[in-house]
Amino acid sequence: MEIGILGGGLAGLSLGYFLNQRGYDFVILEKEKETGGLCRSLYISGYTFDYGGSHIIFSKDKEILGFMVSLLGENKVRNRRNTKILYKGRFVKYPFENGLGDLPKEDVFECLYFFIDNLIKREKGLIEKPKNFLEWCYYTFGKGIAEKYLIPYNKKIWKYPLEKISLEWVERVPNPPIEDVIKSALGIETEGYLHQLYFYYPRTGGIQSLIRSLESPIKDKVITDFSISRIRKINNKRWIIESNNGVKVEVDKIISTIPIFDLANAYQEVPSSVRESIYNLKYNSIITVMIGLDIDKINDFSWLYIPQDDVLPHRVSFPSNYSDMTAPRGKSSVMAEITTHEGSKIWRLNDDKLIKRTVDDLTRVGIFDKEYFEFGVVRRMKYAYVINDLNYRKNSEIFRGYFEKEGIGLVGRFSEFKYLNMDATIKSALDFVKKNFP
Repeated sequence: MEIGILGGGLAGLSLGYFLNQRGYDFVILEKEKETGGLCRSLYISGYTFDYGGSHIIFSKDKEILGFMVSLLGENKVRNRRNTKILYKGRFVKYPFENGLGDLPKEDVFECLYFFIDNLIKREKGLIEKPKNFLEWCYYTFGKGIAEKYLIPYNKKIWKYPLEKISLEWVERVPNPPIEDVIKSALGIETEGYLHQLYFYYPRTGGIQSLIRSLESPIKDKVITDFSISRIRKINNKRWIIESNNGVKVEVDKIISTIPIFDLANAYQEVPSSVRESIYNLKYNSIITVMIGLDIDKINDFSWLYIPQDDVLPHRVSFPSNYSDMTAPRGKSSVMAEITTHEGSKIWRLNDDKLIKRTVDDLTRVGIFDKEYFEFGVVRRMKYAYVINDLNYRKNSEIFRGYFEKEGIGLVGRFSEFKYLNMDATIKSALDFVKKNFP
């Protein structure tokens, strides 16, 4: 049996890696000139940036974490997270509820008072259970924490009304024990989101080092520059996959890791009702602004969340703090992430203006001084974050059920249309292979 894997990002390469271990024949078809998808790195003037967004290696799943770390071999660094939230000019410990002691006293009181008041009301059944993400923020944390951080930050990153976001993914939001909230309000040190407290990162090569390790044993089975134009079934058994330049590949089975929109466009048999469910899915795009600074070390932060809406980026990471090999000696690197929608005013802004706006904003709020600015590079990624709107489950069930019936497997963030981190993407690929190719 020959298997056609559509897409050579993390999901596609993971599928190939696991299928290769089991002795299956396959080919990976990637539209870009290189593999990696959102996990690609940019190498420029001695700097390394992961331009699909800040990536680190961590997981609650010990098997998957061990696998990812083993792929890096000796090329790894273990770091302790030092992540902050910029709030009223202060650097507050992340998660916000574990850093209440860093807030002004009046804000500490409001956060703690409303958290406890809300807790009592929940216990007495005085508050209805939440039906959307906005209500969940209030229900879980109370007015203080919700309005000071959770709501403004999530409005900024999602660019979508929070009352129209479902509860499908709220387990991703750190939810601390009650005692941790009280301790942090009193200034007693606490830690949240513990499975991410320590993380790994490649010492050299950026996150694309992980991609190269996955690709290395299967490189001869990867075809790049293969932009899929059409997929069709022949004799109700085999599949033909055609590229834009007329190249055809025939396979027995298809596993798609490409965005579900692209799959639907290529497979002309998709009925209108299923197409409608796909086109109604919501997602964000991302712009990354990568900055080189002529200064040895601007801080010791891992990354920084910025909820205020007068600063363009929602998150800023510091790759030169992940590994001393990501920037030249005596230099620092910064990567700013900006969520938006393809075609928006920000999306259309030219690179020079994006860089200037980002540098000006980050200088104004005290992240670094623009006098150290050396260069900036911009990248735009159409598909970045899945948005779980109120119709997400219904639309997802329709298209997933259809492609399962057609015999096309779906694996990966924008193929399954699930908010999957790197570890969850690899686990999705592994589970799919275990289930379908024992």
